[in-house]
Amino acid sequence: MAGTKRQQAIRKALRALAPGIPLSDAEAVLTLAERRHMKDLPPSTTLWLALGSHVRHVHTDYERLLGEGYDRDAARFFVAAETDAVLAGWGCQRSVSDGDDAED
Repeated sequence: MAGTKRQQAIRKALRALAPGIPLSDAEAVLTLAERRHMKDLPPSTTLWLALGSHVRHVHTDYERLLGEGYDRDAARFFVAAETDAVLAGWGCQRSVSDGDDAED
């Protein structure tokens, strides 16, 4: 497996957390996880934040709600169930409804 130890740890965390994630989504999540502002976070935290952000922005109505004037917290509330459904479909046992995701 190529990449830095951190990149390897993030990929390993993704395989463990969302084993059924489609390749195109996995690549997008890994790209998000490599953003500079995430570098000081533990790999598992980085991966969780990137995964939640990707699902929220790509697989839900989050962007539309923001465009309609909803604030970030309200938009997140309204897409939480949909986000969790996507994650569950990928085999993820964790839930954004637990309230521990802070990344946009």
